[in-house]
Amino acid sequence: MGTTVLIVDDSKLARIVLRKAITALQPEWGTVEASNADEAVAAMDAHTVDVAVIDYNMPGRDGLALAEELRQRFPAMPIAVATANIQDEIIARARAAKATFIPKPVTEDGMRGFLSGAALRLRSPAT
Repeated sequence: MGTTVLIVDDSKLARIVLRKAITALQPEWGTVEASNADEAVAAMDAHTVDVAVIDYNMPGRDGLALAEELRQRFPAMPIAVATANIQDEIIARARAAKATFIPKPVTEDGMRGFLSGAALRLRSPAT
């Protein structure tokens, strides 16, 4: 099985942009999409997901709450929180959840470091 990235964003356009950036940088990786935290949890239960990229501002639970939940369930999973809401508190909460902070608008350059690091972590034996 290949690597699968969960893309969580309430904006369909943002999900398309993220999917295109991921495909450009890691063409062999697949994606699963969700538009909110509840759909994301259902997707995690239905699919084997290796990496998550999560929007912060969504209806219902925000992306940091979802990142914290996923971190508890999947301690080694590479997780990124992507948002245009660039505040010190949000960056600090992302770091506390051991998630990478990616500013929006997301670009290939903005995703490159996260995806490269994720690929390395996924290839490394669990410690």
